Amino acid sequence: MTLPERQLANAIRALAMDAVQAANSGHPGMPMGMADVATLLYSDYLKFDPADPAWPDRDRFVLSAGHGSMLAYATLHLAGYAHPTIDEIRNFRQLNSPCAGHPENFELAGVETTTGPLGQGLATAVGMAIAERHLNAVYGDELVDHRTYVVAGDGCLMEGINHEAIGLAGHLKLGRLIVLWDDNKITIDGATDLSTSEDVRARYAATGWHVESCDGHDPADIRRALDAALADERPSLIACRTIIGFGAPNKQGTSATHGAALGVDEVAAARETLGWTAEPFVIPADIAAAWKAFGEKGKRLRAEWQDRLASSAKKDDFEARIAGHVTPGAAFQAYLDGLVAEPPKVATRKASENALTALTADIEALVGGSADLTGSNNTKTSSTKPLTRDDYSGRYIYYGIREFGMAAAMNGMALHGGVIPYGGTFLVFSDYCRGAIRLSALQRQRVVYVMTHDSIGLGEDGPTHQPIEHLQALRAMPNLLVMRPADAVETAECWAIALAQEDRPTLLALTRQNLPPLRHDVTENLCLKGGYRLRDASAARKVVLVATGSEVSLAMEIADQLEAAGQGADVVSMVSTELFDEQDAAYQASILPRDALIVSIEAGTTFGWERYTGRDGLRFGIDSFGASAPIEDLFKHFGLTADAITPQIMARLNN
Repeated sequence: MTLPERQLANAIRALAMDAVQAANSGHPGMPMGMADVATLLYSDYLKFDPADPAWPDRDRFVLSAGHGSMLAYATLHLAGYAHPTIDEIRNFRQLNSPCAGHPENFELAGVETTTGPLGQGLATAVGMAIAERHLNAVYGDELVDHRTYVVAGDGCLMEGINHEAIGLAGHLKLGRLIVLWDDNKITIDGATDLSTSEDVRARYAATGWHVESCDGHDPADIRRALDAALADERPSLIACRTIIGFGAPNKQGTSATHGAALGVDEVAAARETLGWTAEPFVIPADIAAAWKAFGEKGKRLRAEWQDRLASSAKKDDFEARIAGHVTPGAAFQAYLDGLVAEPPKVATRKASENALTALTADIEALVGGSADLTGSNNTKTSSTKPLTRDDYSGRYIYYGIREFGMAAAMNGMALHGGVIPYGGTFLVFSDYCRGAIRLSALQRQRVVYVMTHDSIGLGEDGPTHQPIEHLQALRAMPNLLVMRPADAVETAECWAIALAQEDRPTLLALTRQNLPPLRHDVTENLCLKGGYRLRDASAARKVVLVATGSEVSLAMEIADQLEAAGQGADVVSMVSTELFDEQDAAYQASILPRDALIVSIEAGTTFGWERYTGRDGLRFGIDSFGASAPIEDLFKHFGLTADAITPQIMARLNN
């Protein structure tokens, strides 16, 4: 006997209200309202196999409205995934339960992306859809042919990142992307008309999307809308008109169901209204069996796909792409050798382009882009033709002026697999995409941020474009690898390190201005140490000059002056404080000995450098905003010259 969809959907509602009630914390309204839509999606549309959650050709399901996390946990459990178990759901929002307050990709197989910051799930899904189309263009329908489904709420569609994401998706005509909007007209503050009166459907249509509407509680109407979306070559928005907290007779349709437990009495009343007689956290056998059957269909589809993979001439290449283990090859080694033979005086942004030219020739998984600064970020190479709506095989994305959208899309590409994304903007605009950088780090994804114009060295554009606090703010972010190379060799070494980071993102801070070559040996990647001694003192060591990026060459000038005065000075290139902090204590002590004056030099805030210099050390930098002037005038104005710094060091040594 086929059970009515409403009974199957009520299993989601029961688990949602029971888990939130047990935790006395959470958001029951959204999963209760979208339960009918989710049930239809899992029963008739979503391609998945609970026995292999990482199957490469599965459909991606993104719960952008991550506060409604019980929708994800309930459907994963009901559909037959090994986790979450009913006990894990019972411990919703408790320490050590994988059923966190918002879905975390590293907690549960089947959760495709960490969501919670509204709008980012949808924007991440755009990246997943890009990756799917790109890999489809490379490997064909027989190996890559899946869709990305998103459940989004009003908040996701209000956030600014939504505008960036849908504009990009419409422009690229990502027809495999379907967004199911939980159109319940309620936010935490109350009815949506308190804060918005825009025509969401018209906005999506204006950006090139196909738009449908349906009754989110009518299975036939939901099917009609989904079928129309599947048939359209554009990305689709389906406005699912729902009642938040559906089934809770006294609170449904109100903000009271949005972000708090329903209460014991309302849960009991909802059970009666829904005709749900099972005890809390108990799913009747017939309903459980019907849900498990949804996953069984996916087993057959996966087996058919595995047969196609086994007979494909592209099998080995495809599996290597999905595994994601990459090593720079012959072109990159030849480039390194050339740096030694003919050391260039170049900006590190140009050195990055040169390294990328070799790397993109060696590694086809690299897909780059820029937020409308291609000629400034130097992120495009001869190997990366544009990825367009007419040719998804390209490896370069023109993101437009969408820094936040670019960063979130790169997260989606990395999460999808088969693509190693990198993208560029100015370092000062890391502020615009910081939320997505944070999610790169939280989700442990290999994303490379190419951030150029990294200091006052960009010159006349002035304080709005000159990063001051940015490097230290980014270094404070857990699991983000920040690297600021000093010349072409260090830049190449940083790129090799970045590609080896399979469980964290990297941010490269690169100069606009030319820098002299400082390294003349590539037999060992010294940047792996984070900080290393670039120059040993000639006289008895009294000072250790610790500098980053463009200021390393300045430190070399200062060392010359100190040595001329009989004061021995080491120069340390602190490429990455994160990597340096990962070295053992003995190595750190050998680089920063206690019997020397430690001096830090960086054209940014001095905040935080006391951790290396100690309170008795010296810290040279900029603790104000920048200014608009030619670069030489700026460094002189802010006291970042050898003639300004050396006397201060000498004065300290003589006291």
